[in-house]
Amino acid sequence: MSLATEPAPIAPAKARLPLSVYILALGTFCIGTSEFMLAGLLPQLSAGLGVSISRAGLLITAFAVGMTLGAPLMTLVTLRLPRRATLLGAALVFSAVHLLPLAFDGYAAVLVGRVVAAVACATYWAVGAVIAVRLAGPEHTARALAAIVGGLTLANVLGVPLGTWIGERSGWQAAFVAVAIATLAVTLVLRLMIPRQPHDAATPMRVLVRREVAAFGDRRLWLALATTATFQAAVFACFSYLAPLLTEVSGIPESRVPLVLLLFGVGTFVGVTIGGRYADRDPLLNVFLSLGTMVLALLALVTLAGSAVGVVIATFLFGATSFSIAAALNGRVFGFAGDAPTLAASVNVSAFNVGNAAGPWIGGLVLDAGLGLRAPVWAAIVLALVSLSIASASWRLERGGRPACPDAAPATCA
Repeated sequence: MSLATEPAPIAPAKARLPLSVYILALGTFCIGTSEFMLAGLLPQLSAGLGVSISRAGLLITAFAVGMTLGAPLMTLVTLRLPRRATLLGAALVFSAVHLLPLAFDGYAAVLVGRVVAAVACATYWAVGAVIAVRLAGPEHTARALAAIVGGLTLANVLGVPLGTWIGERSGWQAAFVAVAIATLAVTLVLRLMIPRQPHDAATPMRVLVRREVAAFGDRRLWLALATTATFQAAVFACFSYLAPLLTEVSGIPESRVPLVLLLFGVGTFVGVTIGGRYADRDPLLNVFLSLGTMVLALLALVTLAGSAVGVVIATFLFGATSFSIAAALNGRVFGFAGDAPTLAASVNVSAFNVGNAAGPWIGGLVLDAGLGLRAPVWAAIVLALVSLSIASASWRLERGGRPACPDAAPATCA
């Protein structure tokens, strides 16, 4: 009789993400609808508020600035609070501020509302990402984050075209009200479906902060954040002024713009699905491939802008390539942060929104300089190349010396 014993069976990795992760994505659907639909509503906002297109575009910048500053600030303020309560509170505030234009008139009121909504949005993003990763497990970090970003792609497929359609027919205020109602409904679902999360209420605040800040001693994290910021600036430099390009250069009727934005949304869904499936295998390679193909898509967009058919195809490709990178960017930050990811996740939100703020601003500068409606696309190409050069520095640092990453999951360790 053999003395060898059978090895203990190894529990298989979870093949599917928990349903609660996809419930969290419903919140990012509402957030993404609010954030992205302003690009489609710029003509209505400009006319309704009595400001120029470039000044209306600053509402997008204001939202991004609010998220940039609000993400790390609210993370520190809520560090000892229960995560689920923080998530639900952020969603409720986000819903409420979308009703401000009904009570107050003028550009200033809308501007203040966008900043407050952005702070609530940043809180939801940072806390929701941490909850999603905890629910999914370390072996599915990038997939869980891709699912959360998938809420944005759904926003581009359904929310943004629908919000633009409502805004064109009933006024931009009606689109804001629709976002408020949808967010309130999602908050109720979140309350029922998201389990309570463990939190550390006993550890002194200074210890919690020190633990979260420790990750920022890693140069790889800073390069990853810089890649995020410049990449996102490229996306928003182009996307923020896509509607005027479609109507004025491509000759597409204003009533058809929501359909083109819908196709952009379909592209983002394709991109985040493909990127999410492969980002856990090699996040840095995913970053390189996504940036390179996005540059090609932007070149196609600026070249084919005079053709209605060509610009529609290029818009789809732009959507696909601009979202295929999302899971890898987020997953790399979580991998470098180790066991204290909350502040790193929030700073990554800030990095995304540094790009969200800089992109429309840079696009507005080249427009105001009289360089034409193609100029924001050229600006986006330059920014994407800058992001690619930063990713190259990451490649040299990470692939050259092969730094150790013992605390991170293998899939997210570069």
